[in-house]
Amino acid sequence: MQPIINSQLPEFKVQAYHNGSFKTVTSQDVLGKWAVFFFYPADFTFVCPTELEDMADKYAKFQELGVEIYSVSADTHFVHKAWHDASETIRKIKYPMLADPTGSLSRAFGVYIEDDGMAYRGTFVVNPKGLIKLTEIHDNGIGRNADELLRKVEAAQFVASHPGEVCPAKWRKGNATLKPSIDLVGKL
Repeated sequence: MQPIINSQLPEFKVQAYHNGSFKTVTSQDVLGKWAVFFFYPADFTFVCPTELEDMADKYAKFQELGVEIYSVSADTHFVHKAWHDASETIRKIKYPMLADPTGSLSRAFGVYIEDDGMAYRGTFVVNPKGLIKLTEIHDNGIGRNADELLRKVEAAQFVASHPGEVCPAKWRKGNATLKPSIDLVGKL
C-alpha cells in the first residue's frame, strides 16, 4: 500500500449537484484553496444524512478558513438532487455534492468497496497545492464529527503557515504549539 499523505490529488472530472444546479467539478477546480473530500456510502441512508447535516452546520466556519467541502458518494448527480428535494436535512447543504457512479473517484482515494458499489466513510484534507495532508477512513457504521475535522483543518493550516512548528494532541487554534528541537527530547 502506497502512503497517501503528501500524495497529489488524483485527476478527476465528475458531475455535481450544487445550489440547485448541475455542474462539472474537476481536480483543477480544487487547486489554489484548501479542500475537504468527504466520502460517504450512499444517499437515502441512515448515518450519512447525520454527517452531511453536521458538515452543513459547520460549512460557514470552513468557508471562513478558505476551505471548500466536497461530499462524494457513488450516486449520480440526479440522485443527489432527488435527495435534496426529498429531505429537509439535505436541503441545508450548500457545498457541492459530487457524483461518482462509476466509483472512479472513490477508487482513486482508496475508499471504494467493490462488492458493495459504494465508498467507506473517507475524509481527506487537501492543501492549495493539491497535496493530501490528512486522511481518515471509517467503517460505514461509524459516523464522523465536523467539529473534530474543523480542528484538524485549523491544525493543518497552522503547520503549513508556520514552518518548524507542530500542533500537539488536542491542539486548538490559539493554543501553544511545539518547536521540535534537541532541547525537547525527553522533556515532554
